[in-house]
Amino acid sequence: MNATINLYSLTWRESRTFLFAALFVIGNIALPQLCHLIPNGGHMLLPIYFFTLVAAYKYGWQVGLLTAILSPMVNSALFGMPAPAVLPSILVKSVVLALSAACVARRAQSVSIPLLFAVVLLYQVVGSLIESLMAGSLAVGFTDFRLGIPGMFLQVFGGYFVIRYLLKK
Repeated sequence: MNATINLYSLTWRESRTFLFAALFVIGNIALPQLCHLIPNGGHMLLPIYFFTLVAAYKYGWQVGLLTAILSPMVNSALFGMPAPAVLPSILVKSVVLALSAACVARRAQSVSIPLLFAVVLLYQVVGSLIESLMAGSLAVGFTDFRLGIPGMFLQVFGGYFVIRYLLKK
């Protein structure tokens, strides 16, 4: 089920880098707003990471990194979500996600469910370990593994669909 697709590695010198990052940030603003209409939707569906995964996998680490950093900060500034207290841990996970997605995409030059599953598992484990160190508690650090399993599946299967079928070029 590996699909060869056009993957890009946009650079800081290209205006498309900032255009695509802005579009993905808008997606990472809209999707959490929709998910927060569901009780505990943010904790279960982990929507702030969705377009970061897509951005980094399809367009490279620069677009992914901009999306990873700006999405939580803009959401927090505009809507108070994520709360400033958890913003550092979400930023860490977002950055780890962007870098790991871009790295896997660059090496594989294709997209598949197993590859996206590996990316999501990698960023969640590494991010949760760092969050545990920051919080001083394994239970706090691994909360996403208790509540966010549906969101991880959404990232894998939804991300595959968006990268494979919606972003063909």
